Amino acid sequence: MQYIKLITLPVWVLAFALCSTFAHAEQQQFILAHIDQGIDLDGKLSEPHWQQATLIPLRYQNEPNEKGTPPVKTDAYIYEDGNYLYLGFVAYDNDPSQIRAALRDRDTLWSDDNVALMIDTFNDERTGYEFYVNPLGAQGDMRMTDTDGWAEDPSWDAIWDSAGQITDQGYTVEMRIPFTALRFPKNKADMTWGVALWRNYPRDVLYQLSNVGFDRDVKCSFCQFDKVTGFIAMEPSKNIQLTPTLTALRHDTKNTVPGDWQNGDIDTEAGLDLRWGISQDAVINATINPDFSQVETDSLELDVNTTYSIYYAEKRPFFLDGASYFKSSLFELLYTRTIAEPEIGAKITGKTDAHSYAFMYADDENTSLFLPTNQGSGFANLAGKSKSAVGRYQYDIGEQGTIGVMSTHREANDYHNTVLSVDGSYWFNQTDSVLYQVATSDTKNSAFLTDNYGLEKNQSDQAYKLEFSREKRDYKLLASYEDIGEDYRTDVGYQEKVDYKKALLGGGQTWYLDASEMITEYSYNVDWDKTWAQDGSLLEEEYEGYIFLKGQLQSSLEFGLIHRNESYKDDFYNQNIGFIYGGFNPSKDLRITLYSEFGSKIDYSNEQLGDLFTLEPELTWDINDHWQLQLEHSYSRLDNPQGENVFTANLTDLRIYYKFNMRSMLKLILQFEDIDRNQNAYYFAVNHINRDYGSQLVYSYKINAQTLFYLGYSDKGYQDDSLKSIERDQRTFFTKLSYAWQL
Repeated sequence: MQYIKLITLPVWVLAFALCSTFAHAEQQQFILAHIDQGIDLDGKLSEPHWQQATLIPLRYQNEPNEKGTPPVKTDAYIYEDGNYLYLGFVAYDNDPSQIRAALRDRDTLWSDDNVALMIDTFNDERTGYEFYVNPLGAQGDMRMTDTDGWAEDPSWDAIWDSAGQITDQGYTVEMRIPFTALRFPKNKADMTWGVALWRNYPRDVLYQLSNVGFDRDVKCSFCQFDKVTGFIAMEPSKNIQLTPTLTALRHDTKNTVPGDWQNGDIDTEAGLDLRWGISQDAVINATINPDFSQVETDSLELDVNTTYSIYYAEKRPFFLDGASYFKSSLFELLYTRTIAEPEIGAKITGKTDAHSYAFMYADDENTSLFLPTNQGSGFANLAGKSKSAVGRYQYDIGEQGTIGVMSTHREANDYHNTVLSVDGSYWFNQTDSVLYQVATSDTKNSAFLTDNYGLEKNQSDQAYKLEFSREKRDYKLLASYEDIGEDYRTDVGYQEKVDYKKALLGGGQTWYLDASEMITEYSYNVDWDKTWAQDGSLLEEEYEGYIFLKGQLQSSLEFGLIHRNESYKDDFYNQNIGFIYGGFNPSKDLRITLYSEFGSKIDYSNEQLGDLFTLEPELTWDINDHWQLQLEHSYSRLDNPQGENVFTANLTDLRIYYKFNMRSMLKLILQFEDIDRNQNAYYFAVNHINRDYGSQLVYSYKINAQTLFYLGYSDKGYQDDSLKSIERDQRTFFTKLSYAWQL
């Protein structure tokens, strides 16, 4: 897919967007068949009425060659019966033994052979849906937008059906998508939808095939989709879904380590989630006593020799549904991991014509705040309840422009933080675009924050950013400027650094070769950026350049150099850093990647320049259709100017999956972090031994994204200089059951 990065201008130029129009690529027109018959969903396409369905052949290769000839034949069949949209794919293959597929959990099939439907149900060339299926029937689905660039939201999960089967000629796939899973215009005798059928064909290189031949000089993808007309007298459903949830857990701890376990009480809670599609593309989510437990452990990151807090991705379903409606152009004003323990939550997300809107309310039993500076950041905890509200409205201007308004608010007894923002995008043409965002914040800090963190009682400040880009088939240019005030705070957002001004210039060039060449694509990129504090003092100046190669065995290689002059604690440090990142598939079932960084780096703990070496290998191995192994390791070593080792850090994350079938899976996660510090190399007291351990074993059974069962165990442990070995100090037994009723 050609992913697009659109861009924005200040408000005074938005009027011009009303006049901007872009030429669309040549499109095919199809008439959708209406057949009053369903299918036995077995992946075989054995029903004779499939021959009456609308045939859409995938005639183009879009990757690695633009509008090339596909190496294999693929035919897609599509029809509707008034309640469901049916798709059948016949994916031919000259050597079916090379098909890459395994039993997969939802939304994990991206490295497999797979086929997909991408549809623009409003035909507005801005938003749509994606449905993917691999040769064994595993599902993936996403929402996508094409306004400020092609953006996908894999957190969106619909309830639909699929099946697949590998044959002597390749494989076949069937999809049955209920219209209740989609939103589309009301009260039309017939409709036109944008459609792209897709096939990912990973072999020595990744081939991407479609019915649409995409032009790489056109940044818009939706505007190049083919059109399908039909859907006679269709009416969108209200689509009410109730999902009761029952969770039970017991959390045990140790008062002293080593020591005896103190068994906790069994905590059993029932909750209820409501999802109601109230109009064309408007959904209300409400939850009572929600289960916000995180079933899968976060991937670990080394939290050593860094001054900024680690960013963790959101995984909780309530926050993920419709998350893209809350995204603004350039700032992350909503980072839902700051809402830790809510009891109730409600939100509405939707779009009507050119108007998109979103509102969310949630309380929090455990209020954490993000406190950034231009030298580092950390968290503060208010140890009390708070309430948060977030609202966003966006208006689509012209063919690709947008303007949006967003506000966030969090408050407790003697504290509040409010942010108001305006953002948007503007396209001058299919090549040049600009993004902009302006925000202001107002904060009243509690006595706890002023006493313990030295904050003023009242804080208010502004932030803005402007980003221009030119993107062509063969080259790209980028320029941006941002200004973040010293007292600017987004307490339900993520702004890791404040009190600075930053200018950036960059660009690069790309060459495309034939799929049969050893190197199929290569490029270079360079950029310069300079950062000042708000008082005008220099914080950092950086030059960076790298070369990127893509070739056979689905290989990629990126290597480059960074020269950075950085201010830390009133001193400047010249750093020269080299890096290499690459990966390849030595076989169809194995993927290996490696990242390495080496050179001079600031030792932030001891305020000196050191020598750093980092090595991060990663391996993913599909042992067979049932077994999968993922292994990540990170090694980091820092030496001081005298040649003494300051620390050596190792982190290992091992995940083993066994899939009984497409619904049933057992997962084991083992994580181990070991940081050895040289006590003589620190000017303050540190532990020589710093080890952390965690494990998790989970059985899951999923009928669909909302109807599921979990049963699991997890524990944690640590070791420092006072302990002879790693001692577990926390363990949890848990189970969860939920069932989705669609009314």
